[in-house]
Amino acid sequence: MPRSEIPSAITGSVWKIEVAAGAEVAAGETVLLIESMKMEIPVEAPTAGVVTSILVAEGDQVTEGQVLMVIES
Repeated sequence: MPRSEIPSAITGSVWKIEVAAGAEVAAGETVLLIESMKMEIPVEAPTAGVVTSILVAEGDQVTEGQVLMVIES
């Protein structure tokens, strides 16, 4: 199965995780929201597949490029 890592595009904090491990997601679906500078930035699945790992929790601080989730398609 091809594996896709979902990195953070910005530095901020994880505001809300929209999916659970094991969930099927569509390409472009919002999987979590990052809060940065009082703005909520959606993070989308790059491909359709199953979320195999969630590497952060709500409230965690993340940096640009940090891997947030893994999807296998």
